[in-house]
Amino acid sequence: MQDIRRIHELNDVATSSWTEEELHYHQRVMSDLSPWLNAQGTAMLGQIIHEIEERG
Repeated sequence: MQDIRRIHELNDVATSSWTEEELHYHQRVMSDLSPWLNAQGTAMLGQIIHEIEERG
């Protein structure tokens, strides 16, 4: 399994550069935490979901 970078390491990296594993891992974690996400976290989750959908 490839190493998954932590979310703070990915803050300045476009989601298009994230690996499939990183996208799915952080989408799952952030979705679980969604009731407690601030506006920035909600926006990031939206970008992750959009990138997953774009990749098919």
